[in-house]
Amino acid sequence: MSADTPPVTHPACHDRYDDVVDGFAPQDRTLRTMLQRQADRYGDRPFVTCGGVSWTFARTAEVARDWGARLGAAGIGAGDRVLIHCSNRAEFLQAYLGATWIGAIATPVNTAFRGAQLAHVLANAGPKLLIVEEQFQHAYDDLGADAQLPPLLWPVTADGIQTSGSTAHPADIVAVQPGDTAAILYTSGTTGPSKGVCCPQAQFFWWGIYSARALGVREGDVLMTALPVFHTNALNAFYQALLMGCEYVLLPKFSASGYWTSAVECRATVTYLLGAMAAILMAQPERPGDRKHVIRTALGGGVPARDQETFFHRFGIPLVDGYASTESNFLFYNPYPSPRPGSMGKLAKGAHAMVADEHDMPVPDGTAGELLLRPTEPHSFASGYFGMPEKTVEAWANLWFHTGDRVVRNPDGYFSFIDRMKDAIRRRGENVSSWEVEQAIMTHDAIEACAVYPVPSELGEDEVATAIQLKEGQTLAPLDLIQYLETRLAHFAVPRYVRQMQAMPLTENGKIKKVVLREEGIVPDMWDLETTGYKVKR
Repeated sequence: MSADTPPVTHPACHDRYDDVVDGFAPQDRTLRTMLQRQADRYGDRPFVTCGGVSWTFARTAEVARDWGARLGAAGIGAGDRVLIHCSNRAEFLQAYLGATWIGAIATPVNTAFRGAQLAHVLANAGPKLLIVEEQFQHAYDDLGADAQLPPLLWPVTADGIQTSGSTAHPADIVAVQPGDTAAILYTSGTTGPSKGVCCPQAQFFWWGIYSARALGVREGDVLMTALPVFHTNALNAFYQALLMGCEYVLLPKFSASGYWTSAVECRATVTYLLGAMAAILMAQPERPGDRKHVIRTALGGGVPARDQETFFHRFGIPLVDGYASTESNFLFYNPYPSPRPGSMGKLAKGAHAMVADEHDMPVPDGTAGELLLRPTEPHSFASGYFGMPEKTVEAWANLWFHTGDRVVRNPDGYFSFIDRMKDAIRRRGENVSSWEVEQAIMTHDAIEACAVYPVPSELGEDEVATAIQLKEGQTLAPLDLIQYLETRLAHFAVPRYVRQMQAMPLTENGKIKKVVLREEGIVPDMWDLETTGYKVKR
């Protein structure tokens, strides 16, 4: 490391985080109590900035209370699902805070979901209310008459959420408990449809604590994120700000050309970059404004080790890597500089970890196995998958959460990620279910068989590739397949690479051997969407 390498970004002392934990007894780890208590403590201090909207701590509690009352007046009560299909704007937060305040279950939808993905979420969640931004309404119109739409629909227009519904039977306001489900977050499946992760109220409390500790968040920091608020990361940044007394700045979307300008304008001190975002920023032409910001640290999950030092020397920002999942929490973090750059880091307090074989038995250090996790704090992990008891039992077998990730624990206590146990694909910060993409491909009349798998991306993470075998006598141009899929899949799930096969590699029992395709990777006869200039519709 060079002379201007920063000190390790792990806090030298965790007392400030322990003090926050001690300030909230286990029964107080609900959004309602956290908002009320922090509103009393911080009052008119700026808390939420989103677009042209700014709320103080006191005002945010009022927003949550007000929108909780509106939902209750429409008959939404504890346990009812409120589907929120909205981009990074204040209306998302109004709906989320209002639902969570009264014990209803906020159910954000990935704004790119279409077709069968969206129909599955509707059928699985069974929402009582859909709050949908006007620009996404067409996705529901396209589902047809068989779609299981909720009885109430509130559109989000330029004038805000347009509420409606009977007030004849308002829902009762109940006490909310730390183990009650605050949100259902849909994460892409690997061998089946997307699973709705049931996230308790207290899980978000611990997301705020663990993430703040990993990043060294201090009272008065400004936390800026451009990540989509329907995912865990941007939501838990809100809880970091709430618990630590910080300002939360939610940008409408990630803009490589405008990122540093936004950081300067809001005086951000902490920011969040996942996967390809850091590579995209480094690919921009160097500008004088690259170092005019005051950002002290950033989350750099998934940034290759080779890029971390380059990023620091250009932008002056150390990237903290780590490991987290929607089902668990931010339990591993790796500072910059690190004795093992590119690793997951060491296990933080808050959980036990075991690297196990196929029988859930521990393997020695240096041996690859599946990462199993178990919390030490109540309700700090998800409680299961909504409406999928068999998947819940499978994932939490033997009282351990099975992450599905292959890792190695090194003798020095650092964990290293090897690969995914199954066929999940991580592309541009999004999880892609190979199973869902395959199901969409197989609806095309010309397709006999297909396999979807990851190949390396020049931006880090993965690109989506598919191998297809056509029915006898059929022809299908790769671009025609892409245009067929773009109305049936989220844009980030549409394959970049298409490989036409005369015959698929098969196992003895007739299953496609994806491992062969993955190991072969990008081959010369693969068709590459990027070379055509065609842009997948969003």
